[in-house]
Order: sequence, then C-alpha cells, then structure tokens
Amino acid sequence: MEVEVVEELRRKHPGLRAPTRIVRNVRVHKSNPELEKAKRRLEEEVRRRFRLETLKDEHPFREYRDFFWKIGIDPTKIRPAGEALVRRILRGNPLPRINTAVDAYNMASAETGIAIAAFDADKLHGGLMMREARPGEEFLGIGMDKPITLRGGEIVLHDGVEVVAVYPYRDGDRTKITEETRNVLVVSCGVPGIPVDELLKALDLASEYISKFCGAGG
Repeated sequence: MEVEVVEELRRKHPGLRAPTRIVRNVRVHKSNPELEKAKRRLEEEVRRRFRLETLKDEHPFREYRDFFWKIGIDPTKIRPAGEALVRRILRGNPLPRINTAVDAYNMASAETGIAIAAFDADKLHGGLMMREARPGEEFLGIGMDKPITLRGGEIVLHDGVEVVAVYPYRDGDRTKITEETRNVLVVSCGVPGIPVDELLKALDLASEYISKFCGAGG
C-alpha cells in the first residue's frame, strides 16, 4: 500500500512515492535493553561506513538534499532524517531514546538512509494523501508549543481531516507514537532519485525492528 500522491504533485516531482505498512498489536515501552544493545552495534557500523566530510554526497542523502532545495528547504538547517541520525552518530552521540517503536524505526532510518515516518494508526481519520498545503492550514508538529500556519505549497500528508506531517521531515503531534499506541502505520518517505526497492527495503527493516522490539503480533 502507498500514500496517495495527487496527480499535480506527481507531475511536478516524478518519482515521488511513499509506500506504507501497518504493524499491528505492538506493545511500546520506554526502553528495552536488547534494543539499546542493537543501537550500540548499529552506531559502530555507521562509524565504519561513513565520514562526516563526505556524508552529504552519499546516496541517498544527496537525493534528499537535492529534493529539499527544490521544495525550498535548506538541508543545512533542516537535515533529512536519515542524514541527521547518521551525523549524530558520527559526532559521537548515541541514537536518541524516545520509546521502543520510535527507536526501532530510527534504527532502520540510520541503517538505510531512508527517512521513515510513523503514525498511531488508530488516531488517523482516514487514508493518507500527499498534496501541497493550502495557505492558512495549521500544523502542530512533535515538540512544537503551538501550531504553525502553513504558507501554502509545502508538501504535506493529510488524513482527510488535518495535516499530520510536513513531508518528508516533520510528523504531527496528535498522531505520534506513544506507549499507548497499539497499531503503527509506517511510511517509507521517498523522493525522486531513490529506487522503490530501497524504499521497500527500509520499510521491511523498520517493520521488522518494530515487531522485534515491540512484540508485534503481525
């Protein structure tokens, strides 16, 4: 299953797509010792694979950066998700600890470089549509004190009632994953230039990690 991308956006950005999957019956906790061990192993692997000096030109970080510039976002100020996680590791910092589901899909993002979004599926009003924001629409992102008013033209995910993400870098507060979440909608956030098989690989990995570390029932 994929996020529905409106035709106008498809024409403007050929290759823009976002496959999804629901991981059901999860049990989200604050932390998990085995997950923390897995994060440390991944951090060691990332430090072997990448160098800060050349990271911005590595695939798929380059493709995300090019897309960000094209849609008016400065990627030196707002980093693509996978790149931000890898940079954090290369600077000697551990992967963040949010909860077991978020930490699990962050691992998949750091490992593959693909931006991963996730939502509490039971809090979504309907299926997700990707379109350009309309002037005056409001969005309350995770960590924001109050909603921002969108200028119009930003690429957003909308669930039929409200904007739930500014694509592909900021998820909404109301549908975020918490310890009360039972069903997770995982989104592999593609941009032009990233093959669909890489998006599906990241989606598989994120779903696998969430299942493994959150006791998902499938």
